[in-house]
Amino acid sequence: MRTQGLEKVTMRRLAQELDTGPASLYVYVANTAELHAAVLDALLGEVDLSGRGGGDDWRGQLRAVMTSYTLVLFQHPQLARSALVARPSGENYLRLVDRVLDLLARSGAPRAQVAWGVDKLLQEATATAAEQSAHDHDPAAEDDWNATVRALRAVDAATHPAITAHMPDLVGGAVRDRMRWAFDVLVNGITGTAVPHQVD
Repeated sequence: MRTQGLEKVTMRRLAQELDTGPASLYVYVANTAELHAAVLDALLGEVDLSGRGGGDDWRGQLRAVMTSYTLVLFQHPQLARSALVARPSGENYLRLVDRVLDLLARSGAPRAQVAWGVDKLLQEATATAAEQSAHDHDPAAEDDWNATVRALRAVDAATHPAITAHMPDLVGGAVRDRMRWAFDVLVNGITGTAVPHQVD
């Protein structure tokens, strides 16, 4: 994956690298999607779960863990996109989920909100990494973004008054600032919003 990209990580190619037949791999891995989930889990071992740099409070430590997770995915753009649909279940993924649950629970929010919130935090970080890493590794991404910005700036205030009213903030702000803001929005929402009442 590091040398040729995630699309080259197939059962057949892995079998060639291991000098065996693809059939022997199916004893361990059911399909390519499961193989990619295993690769993702291996890379999740690089996530710093300590929360170092986040201070002594749970929010800062949680931000540090989520930032580390996002930066790991930044380094592997194809894996970041795959992570949007992959369902890892390995030990590194379980450690990540456990740590995020532990830190978020320190907010004092009800258990259900914490449990549902972990999914939203990981989803936001994964989507951010997939989008940003695609931009960073696609030569046409900057041109595409510039075209979008030009289109937004050129709208007619009479036909698109809301866009006009919210420029330049609509396209402004550093990526890291937007990430921090999105994190705070999610955490505030998770800790302050009750889950719907469940009727069995």
